[in-house]
Amino acid sequence: MNKITVFTPTFNRGYLMNKLFHSLNSQTNKHFEWLIVDDGSIDQTGELVETFKKQADFEIRYFYQQNGGKHRAINHGLDLAKGELFFIVDSDDSLTDDAIEKIFNNYSGIAFDNSFAGIAFNRGFSKKRIVGETFEGTYIDCDNLHRAKHNILGDKAEVYRTDILKSIKFPVVDGENFMSEVVLWNEVARRGYKLRWFNDIIYFCDYLEDGLTKNSEKILFNNPVAHQMMTKELLQIDFTLKRKFGMIYNYHKIRNQSIKQTAINLEQPLILVYMVVMMARIRKIVKKVKNE
Repeated sequence: MNKITVFTPTFNRGYLMNKLFHSLNSQTNKHFEWLIVDDGSIDQTGELVETFKKQADFEIRYFYQQNGGKHRAINHGLDLAKGELFFIVDSDDSLTDDAIEKIFNNYSGIAFDNSFAGIAFNRGFSKKRIVGETFEGTYIDCDNLHRAKHNILGDKAEVYRTDILKSIKFPVVDGENFMSEVVLWNEVARRGYKLRWFNDIIYFCDYLEDGLTKNSEKILFNNPVAHQMMTKELLQIDFTLKRKFGMIYNYHKIRNQSIKQTAINLEQPLILVYMVVMMARIRKIVKKVKNE
């Protein structure tokens, strides 16, 4: 297999990238490139990357683009990637020392099976504390649309075949600078590809106060088309009805629109959306009364 592209989109995160660099420099397998697309930073990210290049014993490539959002940076990265596999690692995160080695070893088992788009591992806050939930056993084969029934919940460390992602890419909406990754992952699944999900932590993450996760409601409000697309895609995944109802209500609340418009936007029955919103409102009233 050709090398892996470890891809990092970054925006004004130079002060955080040392941790990721040191985790890459400590890899037991150095057969990878680190591809960085700077999404319009005005800090010293470029200068910092130059210092990394002088210390590294692996290839580092850096490209600057005008600010357009993480999804545009990923699309740009796919055009530039040299690796057979594409592994997105955010600038504020890091990897275990054997992450690349585990990717190589585990991908070899499905490398010649064209029904697979790649492999995935767990993310963790630490070696013992997983992000989200996982399954019992070593691995499971399934696509992104059917992961929930296997208890594969929360953010994971997906490693995709570069050629597949290049053939699809993120949709881009004029005037918006956000697009959820679920939009791309679900499209990969709809095209008949699955992943092999491994029950092993290789990726450490920390959700920062200025990051996408912490500012999600504001970001979603400011990107209405992407918000609509994301919610519709999440509703396609085999989550429980309770969780799907929560997604519908959260969309309705953030958009601050009529129940009818929510039903139209999400392509859901009007009576269902009405019921979801009314139930949520009743729960809020009951909770308020109990607290008085």
